[in-house]
Amino acid sequence: MIIDMERFIREEQECWTQLEQMLNRLEDDPARKLSLTETRRFYYLYQRTVAGLSRIASLSSERETRRYLDGLAARAFGEIHQGTRRLNRFNLWTWITVTFPGTFRRHGRAFQLALAMTLLGAVFGAGALYLDPASKDILIPFGHLMGDPAKRVAQEEQSPPSPGTEDSQITFSSYLMTHNTRVAIYCMALGFTFGIGTLTLLFYNGVILGAVILDYVRAGQTAFLMGWLMPHGVVEIPAIIIGGQIGLIIAGTLVGRQDGRSLAQRFRTVTPDAVILIFGAALLLIWAGMVEAFVSQHHEPTLPYLLKILFGALELAALTFFLWRSGRKGSPSVKGKT
Repeated sequence: MIIDMERFIREEQECWTQLEQMLNRLEDDPARKLSLTETRRFYYLYQRTVAGLSRIASLSSERETRRYLDGLAARAFGEIHQGTRRLNRFNLWTWITVTFPGTFRRHGRAFQLALAMTLLGAVFGAGALYLDPASKDILIPFGHLMGDPAKRVAQEEQSPPSPGTEDSQITFSSYLMTHNTRVAIYCMALGFTFGIGTLTLLFYNGVILGAVILDYVRAGQTAFLMGWLMPHGVVEIPAIIIGGQIGLIIAGTLVGRQDGRSLAQRFRTVTPDAVILIFGAALLLIWAGMVEAFVSQHHEPTLPYLLKILFGALELAALTFFLWRSGRKGSPSVKGKT
């Protein structure tokens, strides 16, 4: 059989790439279920890949292409004949290390937009407080933070704590945790306003964050601020932004009429991912709440600021690696002559 290899690869490579991308998504998230349309497309791409493999099986000059197609077909065969049994077994560790981060990455653009809106709000809040210090009462709605940062730091650093200080810390910590959990829930729910409410709330939350940061930095309390905010904030703030990510996913579903599917069909497609992200954000908020109670609210001389800052930096590095790399698997690239 005489084959024009350049033409053959040029005509078939798009199908191979599509099949490889579908396999990567399935391997990144073992709990992912294909829709009927996706299943038909997957099986068609598998059959076409196997057919292409059989056409070049006897060509000794195309070893790299044959090896690539053989691996691709084997992976697809495994998904077809073993995927169902694997999906029926829920594994908590797999859900945490593969399903949740894989779902997060699949909607990475929504997270990036939510993060950008939060950062924009932080810049605005810091700028507004810098230009108009009298606006502090408006920008920072927490009574515990309304006073002079230096005075608060001096009070927090009392050793031993004065009577009532510990109760005040616990009360304030509980208030902040409740507030941030409420913000995350609102960010999700406001997605039904076509994302307008979600973006507005993210911006406003960023305004508060930026104003608080500038207030403490300007008062010369940067070490206290980082030691107080970083241990829980590097987890809590991303959890809130994930809430915004979910809201934006909902908004995108509402405005996605151009794909030809009904609203109910679109929501059936994104609901599993939204639920996964909701539970993932809840786990992050629980962790942040525990850290805030047992680490963030204890200051020098009880806990050195440097130790708390290093702890927060390690958390941030671990969370970043977890969300962007956990559960990824290497995949072969398309080889052959083009």
